[in-house]
Amino acid sequence: TDHLCGSPLDPLQQLSVFLVLGAPDLATVFQIGPHKGRVERTITSLSLLVTPLLMEPRIPFAFRVTRALEFLPFNGKVNLKNPEHIFWILEDYGTDPNNVPEEPCDLYFGRWIADGQRELIESYSVKKRHFIGNTSMDACLSFIMANHGRVKPNDIVYDPFVGTGGLLISSAHFGAYVCGTDIDYNTIHGLGKASRKNQKWRGPDENIRANLRQYGLEKYYLDALVSDSSRPIWRKGTLFDAIITDPPYGIREATRRTGSQKESVKSSERSTENHIIISSSYHLSDIFFDLLKFAAEYLVMGGRLVYWLPIYRPEYTEEIIPRHPCLKLISNCEQMLSSHTSRRLITMEKVKEFKDQDQNSYLLDGQYMPYKGHNSFREKYFSGVTKRIAKEEKDNQK
Repeated sequence: TDHLCGSPLDPLQQLSVFLVLGAPDLATVFQIGPHKGRVERTITSLSLLVTPLLMEPRIPFAFRVTRALEFLPFNGKVNLKNPEHIFWILEDYGTDPNNVPEEPCDLYFGRWIADGQRELIESYSVKKRHFIGNTSMDACLSFIMANHGRVKPNDIVYDPFVGTGGLLISSAHFGAYVCGTDIDYNTIHGLGKASRKNQKWRGPDENIRANLRQYGLEKYYLDALVSDSSRPIWRKGTLFDAIITDPPYGIREATRRTGSQKESVKSSERSTENHIIISSSYHLSDIFFDLLKFAAEYLVMGGRLVYWLPIYRPEYTEEIIPRHPCLKLISNCEQMLSSHTSRRLITMEKVKEFKDQDQNSYLLDGQYMPYKGHNSFREKYFSGVTKRIAKEEKDNQK
């Protein structure tokens, strides 16, 4: 049926609303009314709200606006508790909170569709989480990544750099079955030193399963395994609906893979009394190419890969985004880390079946050499930190 704000939501609009409701950074979804056209439907019950953007409501202005809308065919009764429709008048005062005009720049009249899920940020806050690590992903970003991955009920979602499982939690919230791997034996088994202040060692029940149990999501937890992402342990075939991960950059967590005595060994460390890890360096460029190759082989058709790519901003161009012939780039969003570094949330979708000739396709790519620049991200990151500290010390001496 027709209504004041245009035609009913079509299937594409309904899908859009479904997707954005998974984004915790979204407050509300409105269907904005047209500037022209006849209104032919009578509303039986309604509620009208006036709200400004960037400032507190002004009661006199709200009365003036609502009186100006008396021409609308609101013949039904006002019902503030259980209305059939809720209409909003949004006042736009621009984007500068330090320079707010007396009168709004624009007014929007629309029908409320749904609220976002901003409460997820608080209820899934890392501060309240049972098991955390040095690189546990912020709750808001975790849900944004799950939204980019189009995670839905009964999907199987995998994180090859699972850490403490923060990205598994957001996917499980949307009804997906989750699993992950990590090369760090201590993290997978919840052993070793704690990351919390005033706590020296991790407790007996600090692990990924306990995190999902904390939020009532344990039934969606498949398992987490100690494994090297450069050497996949999975049987051949399409296994996952989404791969959502945050690879290590070498800043707070080392980039490493399993080695052997025959290789040039970087380190040999004892994780527990009977478990020794021999690890070698794992360049960022290799991490990302292994990740894309794995996604191309193990994602279902239409499945998505979502991951963070660290960037040295003065040298950034779109050409340095890793590519694969089986994966299509869907989105590329930047999150600033400092004046000279950032990370980009890369979303890719599988559009082509993986063949044997795609195994090392990137080696034939003439643009492979620019990707090697990712390997020096750690040095560039700390060079910027060193320069900033030196500048601050120089300014303090003046």
